[in-house]
Amino acid sequence: MAGSAVARESLSVLRETIARIEGRPASVLAAADTVSLPALRPQSKAGDNANGNLLSLGLPEFDDPLGGGLPLDGLSEIRSGELRDAGAASGFMLALGVCILARKLGSGRLLWIGETIAGMEAGLPHAAGLADYGLDPAGLLYAAPRRPEDALWLAEAALASGAFAAVILEVRGNPQRFGLTESRRLSLKARSVGRPLLLLRQAGVEEASSALFRFHLRPAPAAARHLPDGSMLGGSIGNPVFHLTLEKSRLPAFSDIFLEWSAHDRQFFLANPHALPATGRSADPGAHFSASSDGPDRAAPMGSVVAFSRAS
Repeated sequence: MAGSAVARESLSVLRETIARIEGRPASVLAAADTVSLPALRPQSKAGDNANGNLLSLGLPEFDDPLGGGLPLDGLSEIRSGELRDAGAASGFMLALGVCILARKLGSGRLLWIGETIAGMEAGLPHAAGLADYGLDPAGLLYAAPRRPEDALWLAEAALASGAFAAVILEVRGNPQRFGLTESRRLSLKARSVGRPLLLLRQAGVEEASSALFRFHLRPAPAAARHLPDGSMLGGSIGNPVFHLTLEKSRLPAFSDIFLEWSAHDRQFFLANPHALPATGRSADPGAHFSASSDGPDRAAPMGSVVAFSRAS
């Protein structure tokens, strides 16, 4: 009996150590041996979670695969596959920032460390536009360092200061000077100070990083505006809709989810993809241009199936 108790205590210490390294509650690890897989998904409620370091959107379809919500003490990544989607990715990141500011962390301000080329494509923050989007312009500080090294230094210094509710680091593509080592350092810094670091990767591909979660974001067609009588105003453009795919998670993840942002309510709502208007085709789509013969090779798809030798 004594040996069994010692073994259980050792196992409990091991679980707590693993949970601390991975940045998730030890209860999730302990539950893995005793409950079925669906039971690992706690039901979320709007703005409420057992862990104060989680940002719950009040949508179980989004919160549950994240273990209750987006972590507010670590690194999370949002990436767009093409630079033309930079506006949608920036809009989603700003909407997350509005939700984070509601938690009253730090000074109640966001720090956005921008990237020059992405800013030229998506545009720079505009005070009137931020206000219409639900974000107080006084709550956002925008920095545009010239070199990647300066951006990384600024992100680490901002996290260490603890003065900001969240730090948004924008990069373009997959720069060599921001790899796994740099991502690991920033992740540890965010975890040690208990502040969220949101990595916005514009026109990038999947790569190994220390992010707890990674989303692939694409723009989705917006529905028409609602009239007071409940009907839809034909030809109008309603709230922005984002198409999210959770690419990295330690829990069973959704394949695709559509979120609608309401600037009036400052809240995300679940959008029905079947109710959204179909994406129209160009009048003269033409043929796609072939890849440049002397340009860089395209990134290979992730998760390729490989053959293993027979065991017997």
